[in-house]
Amino acid sequence: MSGYSIWEIPMLGEIHCLINDFPNMEERIIKLTKTDQTFAQLNDRYNALDEEIRQLELKDAPISDVSMHSLKHERAELKDKLYQSLISVKG
Repeated sequence: MSGYSIWEIPMLGEIHCLINDFPNMEERIIKLTKTDQTFAQLNDRYNALDEEIRQLELKDAPISDVSMHSLKHERAELKDKLYQSLISVKG
């Protein structure tokens, strides 16, 4: 699986919303979504991008490999930013 970050291991059609990927942080995700506008916007973009990628994967990715990689890279970067926000919140 070389070339993939830990967030990009191929699993076609899976939903990667934060609560699915970090169930132990559900309360923090909900709290930040309600109280931190930047977090909420990043999370909205992350979820929209995840949905776009999932739909493309389920349709046998009718875009170039380079374009798909770019989308997945953006999703991974967003997830990293969101995760950093989650671990910086107390309780």
